[in-house]
Amino acid sequence: MNQEIGRRRTFAIISHPDAGKTTLTEKLLLFGGQIQVAGAVKSNKIRKTATSDWMEIEKQRGISVTTSVMEFDYQGYKVNILDTPGHQDFAEDTFRTLTAVDSAIIVVDSAKGVETQTRKLMEVCRMRKTPVIVFVNKMDREGKDPFDLLDELENELQIGVRPLSWPINQGQRFKGVYNIYEQKLDLYQPSKQTVTEKVEVDIESSELDERVGAADAEKLREDLQLVEGVYPEFNVESYLNADIAPVFFGSALNNFGVKELLDCFVKIAPSPRPVMAVEREVNPEEPKFTGFIFKITANIDPNHRSCVAFCKVCSGKFVRNAPYLNLRTGKTLRFSSPTQFMAQRKSTIEEAYPGDIVGLPDTGNFAIGDTLTEGENLHFRGLPSFSPEMFKYIENADPMKTKQLNKGIDQLMDEGVAQLFVNQFNGRKIIGTVGQLQFEVIQYRLENEYNAKCRWEPVRLYKACWIESDDEAELENFKKRKYQYMARDRQGRDVFLADSGYVLQMAQEDFKHIRFHFTSEF
Repeated sequence: MNQEIGRRRTFAIISHPDAGKTTLTEKLLLFGGQIQVAGAVKSNKIRKTATSDWMEIEKQRGISVTTSVMEFDYQGYKVNILDTPGHQDFAEDTFRTLTAVDSAIIVVDSAKGVETQTRKLMEVCRMRKTPVIVFVNKMDREGKDPFDLLDELENELQIGVRPLSWPINQGQRFKGVYNIYEQKLDLYQPSKQTVTEKVEVDIESSELDERVGAADAEKLREDLQLVEGVYPEFNVESYLNADIAPVFFGSALNNFGVKELLDCFVKIAPSPRPVMAVEREVNPEEPKFTGFIFKITANIDPNHRSCVAFCKVCSGKFVRNAPYLNLRTGKTLRFSSPTQFMAQRKSTIEEAYPGDIVGLPDTGNFAIGDTLTEGENLHFRGLPSFSPEMFKYIENADPMKTKQLNKGIDQLMDEGVAQLFVNQFNGRKIIGTVGQLQFEVIQYRLENEYNAKCRWEPVRLYKACWIESDDEAELENFKKRKYQYMARDRQGRDVFLADSGYVLQMAQEDFKHIRFHFTSEF
């Protein structure tokens, strides 16, 4: 058991859109032997598309709209990758994914440096003390000076950095990187599919001058002296405590610097760690199984309209067909076909260990945040569900397809990407999301996956807040006065839809005993 836990590495790849997450994931899969030819994100007719962008809309737009789960074996380690969407409209999916991983790799574009979304995601990692490794991508294009980039990373992400590889020039003149961690020279040949040669070379010898040219060799020696002088010695402990982030340079598109990242990562990254539940701390080595659902995906296989709930194993061993208790519903469930994923391809498994992500077939038994145990009363918390900021009425555009529309809305809402409110004044359905792009994705998926058409109608709202109070009379009075703006969510809880910041502020001042919540977890 302990041996299995020790070889697990579960991590998320996060960044601002277009920094190269999905491309990096493809190259890691190439090394793991899971794919023979790496796919491209921006798909032309001839090229193969990226493995982790499997939804139709992802292939067309060239962006990720949902987290993909992939696993492979590498050098005796079992690696679980979660490739997350970078676009801020899907940030909620990414935040939830970060609760299910033990470490993260942040991808930074060498020309753009640290961008807004990267900052937000880093805050979540800091809050949870998640260790991070930084990969500076696109070194084969002109970008910022490496030292300036390191300063920017320290200031913006508020974490110490330590380069473990160093680039030799950049853009058109990019010659490769010197691997400080292994003290080897990696020479660059622009090629999408092959892996470049490694050379053992003494940094002071004349062989270096022959390999990269005298001027670049001299510059490399100076840079490395500066790196050793300015940055602290690399120490695995301080990385695991999330005080220091190792930095690697390379080009994911040209498959360069990726193997160095992976080789170092499997050696130093943490194996599954203890998880805090509301009741107590849960250790991975415990004999009894516990786990939580952090994501639900509708329609992975469009022929079956099936939903899959992703469960992160926290402790013990998950066994196929064993009875497990869902604490929210109190039902005991058995799973005859738990699966492991390679984005959309899946295979049935007999058992899983802490750190693994298991796909469980979902026929409406699960909600995001559910805890599964062998009977113990435990609750894993901290899966945020945000208060939506954009609202639209959803109307049926084809009355013949009402049943399909309702089923589609139900399954897509289970994913937790958007939220459904029913207005008690007129009975109309309102969808709330964090970003505009989600409305397009919902409409596209309803049409393509459920064969149902919807149309959006504008509604002017500022925020949705869940309300509760110990003073029944005041609550009733509030609901009467705000009758037009009251709605219920899918769990039947009261939601106040404020149409402006001023109205919300006045309501909070007038009704002192009512608690207004801006996340649905309270």
